[in-house]
Amino acid sequence: MTIPHPSQRLSARLAQARPSATGAASEAARRLTAQGRRIISLAEGELDFDTPAHIQQAAIQAITGGQTRYTSVGGTPALKVAIVTKFARDNGLDYQIGEVIAATGAKQILFNALLATVDAGDEVIMAAPYWVSYSEMVRIAGGEPVVLPASPDADFKLTPQQLQAAITPRTRWLMLNSPCNPSGALYSADELRALADVLRPHQQIMVLADDIYEAIVFDGAFCTFAQAAPDMHSRTLTVNGVSKSHAMTGWRLGYAGGPQWLIRALELLQSQSTSNPSSISQAGALAALDGPQDFLDGWRERLRARRDMALSILGDAAPWLSVRKPAAAFYLYADCQAAIGALTPQGQRLADDAALAAWLLEEAGVSVVPGSAFGMAGYLRLAYATADDRLRLACEQIVAACQRLQQA
Repeated sequence: MTIPHPSQRLSARLAQARPSATGAASEAARRLTAQGRRIISLAEGELDFDTPAHIQQAAIQAITGGQTRYTSVGGTPALKVAIVTKFARDNGLDYQIGEVIAATGAKQILFNALLATVDAGDEVIMAAPYWVSYSEMVRIAGGEPVVLPASPDADFKLTPQQLQAAITPRTRWLMLNSPCNPSGALYSADELRALADVLRPHQQIMVLADDIYEAIVFDGAFCTFAQAAPDMHSRTLTVNGVSKSHAMTGWRLGYAGGPQWLIRALELLQSQSTSNPSSISQAGALAALDGPQDFLDGWRERLRARRDMALSILGDAAPWLSVRKPAAAFYLYADCQAAIGALTPQGQRLADDAALAAWLLEEAGVSVVPGSAFGMAGYLRLAYATADDRLRLACEQIVAACQRLQQA
């Protein structure tokens, strides 16, 4: 056994953190692709659409126009005005310039908000399934994730009764992702108001509303938390970005609105870590927020068609897989509990959802993410934000592989 050198010591806060499961799935797919295998990845939450041309042009003009210097830590004045305008126009939220911030992705804002406000032992409530990074962010910040399993019978949404039972004097945040990655769950305004009724008397609790999939809603209407409960405006950090809405994942540009004391804390953290987000990405985000939005209707219809196609094909994977129709986002959260314990043609017993995902990668050439990474075992997450022909082939190959399974 190799004994590590004394210098190879991580901090306690990082030593307990786990790597991203979605990143691991994507890396495994890349490894097999490099070996010559034809792998279709349904693991990454990334649209295959090009960033709209007017946004690309704005970034090019920023480069040729010399906008390549440092900006204010929390974003250029022009971008902050655009963020304020967006919140007012789309969400009915009234923010001042000092109450908004731009950062290197919405992920940075989520992480910095926890770092800025969570002390050792503080509790952060989240419903499972949750985005893979939530629990790890909380742990790195020194807090304790309090995970509440959301029933599929409740469309994977947290109920007021669950929330009430979980609150303690140490509860600091409720992390609320609607539309949800990975389930596609979408909270209605009435459901958000019911959660607000529970939180209102507990003055120490804030709400972290992660709205990154706002633009991708098929069934129902989007409403953000502070919009549903205006009196909770000062206790809510509303987080969004251009990654999912405008196919700008690589641009790394997120933004948020919240109380000024918290926004100042986020700017302090950024000033001592990354400083301002890319000036070029800011120019692109300004064009995204201020520019035409009509292309989104076409994108949504293409995604809706992909969702429905995938659901139709995967129906033939029964009884091993069962998939509900999600209201929003671009993921299918497939129940694979019937396949746990099944035997593969090679005689391998599938012990859990991670084993099933690994087997599908090898057998079907399709990369998916096990639901255990999202805090709810017995599921698989499939991202259908990929080209129609590749998605169809991936689903057909999953079905063919599942049809070769046998009861133990």
